[in-house]
Amino acid sequence: MKKEYNLKINGADYSVLIGQTEDASLEVEVNGTPFLVEIERTVKPTAKVHPPVAAPVNAVGAPVVAKQATGGNASTIKSPLPGVVLSVDVNVGDAVKAGQKLLVLEAMKMENSIEADRDGKITAIKVAKGDSVLEGAELIIIG
Repeated sequence: MKKEYNLKINGADYSVLIGQTEDASLEVEVNGTPFLVEIERTVKPTAKVHPPVAAPVNAVGAPVVAKQATGGNASTIKSPLPGVVLSVDVNVGDAVKAGQKLLVLEAMKMENSIEADRDGKITAIKVAKGDSVLEGAELIIIG
């Protein structure tokens, strides 16, 4: 049994008849011209699928939850978008006020001023001038 297909390839119309198939070949007719097409069977390695691993539990059977490295009232300023740090305008130990400029991030050819979200003291600076950062990357921690 032959199957007929009408194909358009790079703007040209083709009438294709696919005839008998063998293990590694096909009889194909394109616009009336017969071809014997050899098929290479490439074996693709299958990805190893690992079963899900149960979350770790403590001796009582309760799930183990990682505690944040920062204190309970610390605030982590994260990058709102990917970019390059142009300047860091504070130092560890500096007292800052909400809305104060902490650093400048260049993203999509625009300079973005990253500001403190609350009053506090700079406890850590996770980036330096010239660093490329991804969206969500930790920039500065205010304690």
